[in-house]
Amino acid sequence: MSVDLLTVKRVAHLARIAVSEEDAERMTGELNAILGFVEQLNEVDVSGVEPMTSVIPMEMKKRQDVVTDGSKAADIVANAPATEENFFLVPKVVE
Repeated sequence: MSVDLLTVKRVAHLARIAVSEEDAERMTGELNAILGFVEQLNEVDVSGVEPMTSVIPMEMKKRQDVVTDGSKAADIVANAPATEENFFLVPKVVE
């Protein structure tokens, strides 16, 4: 896969980035170099290699999956103009 000048300009337009003609030509080469590197990575044989989260074998830290209210309900509604039992009260909109 390679990128041409028109593609660089289109991506810059979609990203709302102003790119001069000179910068677009430079970026074309840079993006093609990056895509070439990614294609090299696709050629690496990784069959039989276990996925890992770190280069050092370690156990993931786990916590109990417990549902709580966060113990902050009163703090959350403290600045609200009207509350009731830790719920926000709002004016009725629909009759």
